[in-house]
Amino acid sequence: MPFQFKTRLLLNGLIGVLAMTVTGAAQTPIALAPMTLTAEQDHQNMMDQLGIKVLRDGPSGDEKAPNHANYDEALANPYPRLPDPLTMNDGTKVATAKQWWERRRPELAELLSKYVYGRVPRHVPKVTWTVTAVDHEMIGFTPVIAKDLIGQVDNAAYPAIDVRIHMTLVTPANAKGPVPVLMMFGRAGFPAPHEPSADELERINSAWKAVLAQQDSSLKEVFAQHPAWQPVKATPFQFPQMNEDGDLPNTWQLVAAGWGFVQFDPASVQADDGAGLTRGIIGLVNKGQPRTPEDWGALRAWAWGAGRGLDYLESDPSVDAKRVGIDGVSRYGKAALVTMAFDERFAMALVGSSGKGGATLLRRNFGEAVESLTGGEYYWMAGNFMKYGASEATFGSKTPEDIPVDSNALIALCAPRLTFISYGIPEKGDAKWLDHEGSFMATVDASRVFTLLGAKGLGVEGDNRTAKMPAVNQGLLDGQLAWRQHDGGHTDAPNMKWFIQWANKQWADRHGADHLNGQSLNGQSGAK
Repeated sequence: MPFQFKTRLLLNGLIGVLAMTVTGAAQTPIALAPMTLTAEQDHQNMMDQLGIKVLRDGPSGDEKAPNHANYDEALANPYPRLPDPLTMNDGTKVATAKQWWERRRPELAELLSKYVYGRVPRHVPKVTWTVTAVDHEMIGFTPVIAKDLIGQVDNAAYPAIDVRIHMTLVTPANAKGPVPVLMMFGRAGFPAPHEPSADELERINSAWKAVLAQQDSSLKEVFAQHPAWQPVKATPFQFPQMNEDGDLPNTWQLVAAGWGFVQFDPASVQADDGAGLTRGIIGLVNKGQPRTPEDWGALRAWAWGAGRGLDYLESDPSVDAKRVGIDGVSRYGKAALVTMAFDERFAMALVGSSGKGGATLLRRNFGEAVESLTGGEYYWMAGNFMKYGASEATFGSKTPEDIPVDSNALIALCAPRLTFISYGIPEKGDAKWLDHEGSFMATVDASRVFTLLGAKGLGVEGDNRTAKMPAVNQGLLDGQLAWRQHDGGHTDAPNMKWFIQWANKQWADRHGADHLNGQSLNGQSGAK
């Protein structure tokens, strides 16, 4: 397989040279079709590039399997020393906010980019947003305006790949000014399409019956025998499916609180699989060819897409662009945290059940492992990340201890903005695999950075190894960094009401309850 794959790469290169020769230097070369690889082929290609011969197998989530994941806390911290987010690469301790912003934060962003999540290319094509439709809907008892949007990525440099980012913006119709907005990773589309009125339905049905009767005259008699029957009927009222805690759906809660929301489709940016890496935004930038070791993975690509969505929101007068947040659960919880960390324009994040690659410490040996991410889910990460699952390679072998940075740094990059780490409980489906304790440890350690920057952190006693995780439903919600483990499953829905109350209180405390005086919550401006 490796030989065949390399042969294909060589042939592609030769064809490219021939295309340029035939067309002439003054003309545009013929664009090659994007390579089509299975995830296994792409994974092997990255192993070949890195010189990896053997990767360690990840643990099984089946506790009865011979290679089951560790759930013994006594064995969970084989590498207890965490890379310190407040110690610079040269060993200098960070003592001031100025040192953080000018030196340490860029260092951490570089380490996370190079070794964990990959780099966003310098010249990613621009995105042009178009409002494709506007609908006046009802979310619960709140009238809203819903705009469906497509962000067309400029593919002039490689027309073989077309990327159209899809999101839907929903804002309260009766708002007196710009509103805070929570962008949520998931399916996009109109949430509650507005239907025709009774009079309009009558006209539609009359026209529809006339067309049917014209095609089949015998239907006139059928319609005459059933005058009350209508081809198109109004959708009967349905009560919403409540959240696990009995609360109204998240979207209902948001608009009832005077917020807007965005449904953002990450799959429209980049597919959630390894076979898709030569397509989507990653494939477009690479002109249909496989990644190199420092190229971005899907998590960073989804985060980039969310940032382009924020570009649009900054231009929409219904949105308070200084109060836009990002939300996601599971793999999208990882993406939400990555988005918040790398794009300083986002004012807040609700990070749900994110596990390894998100808020959980990579060094922890509990449930999901680094080897889980270097195997089946390698495409979320940079290629370089695979080194830390290697047992045999040209560079020897590496373990999670060799990673020069960890999730405490990822959370620290969110400081001093509003960051809410959310989990459920294993008994309801938020599996032990996610390592709730490991996420709490990382959050505790990152809290020091919030404090350095003049924000309030978790406010717990002890450090990441001694602080006790709060009981279920006992949140730490007094600072700009928050933690709460609800008693539901693999969702952040039971924490939504707490998140909204917490964010509103933080804004009121810091900027006043009225207009926030037009101040930014970020501490810095622009995307980094």
